[in-house]
Amino acid sequence: MVNAATETRRVDIGPEPGEVEIHAEITGSGPPVLLVAGLGGRGAFWSEQVAAFAADFTVITFDHRGCGNSTPDKVVYGAEHMAKDVLALMDGLGLEKVMLVGHSTGGAIGQHIALSHPERLERLVLSCSWAGPDTYLTELFRTRREILISCGPLAYLTTGTYLAMPSRYLQPQMKSARTFMEERLAAFPGLEVELSRINAVYTHDLRSRLHEITVPTFCIGALDDQITPPGFTRELARLIPDASEHLLDHGGHFCPRVVTEVYNQAVLQFLKG
Repeated sequence: MVNAATETRRVDIGPEPGEVEIHAEITGSGPPVLLVAGLGGRGAFWSEQVAAFAADFTVITFDHRGCGNSTPDKVVYGAEHMAKDVLALMDGLGLEKVMLVGHSTGGAIGQHIALSHPERLERLVLSCSWAGPDTYLTELFRTRREILISCGPLAYLTTGTYLAMPSRYLQPQMKSARTFMEERLAAFPGLEVELSRINAVYTHDLRSRLHEITVPTFCIGALDDQITPPGFTRELARLIPDASEHLLDHGGHFCPRVVTEVYNQAVLQFLKG
């Protein structure tokens, strides 16, 4: 595997100069692949993908507004707003067209771009994402929101971590629960920002429009995903014309990190066409 150097960039996405700057990292060479993280909003989510993808592509990861090393304390106003940020980032990096891999909320962002600016996407991967909420998803995130408000960020992040990763993967890592969760707590973007991001999950619903997507699309998920169960992946593949579907036997919601090799193999096969 090629050990490619990584270039760090800060991209001003406005609307006023210096108002919002996005931290981006660029690795490798070849056709551009933009990796869009989910609710956590940090490019570091893709740490297990970057080197593997950079062997054939220019890989771009980034921290969403308000998250990670991007400008802090910046709320979002739904997945469509987040999609506009991604388009502004692409403009700032001089990327006319990309292959986009969006995980969970990142997939919701990808859906918006595929509908509003299909000319900017070569291919689209919807990873553990959803077309719109159902009672299960709504109640899950309502509960997570209540935990955040009533019990605080540590309880919120702990329950979210247990939901996202299978126990057989998570348990060996938690030799020290305090150290394990303190690392996640350090990346918490703040109550207002996180609540705005949860609201973006609540309000995302493009079921009535997905038949308009013309971008070649690959829908991947895991059979044991407790946050976006496999029915959501199947629904996306059914509603998007000519989309392909791939369900992993296991890996949970964070399958890109839990079953990295099989996940990377499936996504790269699609990206390479």
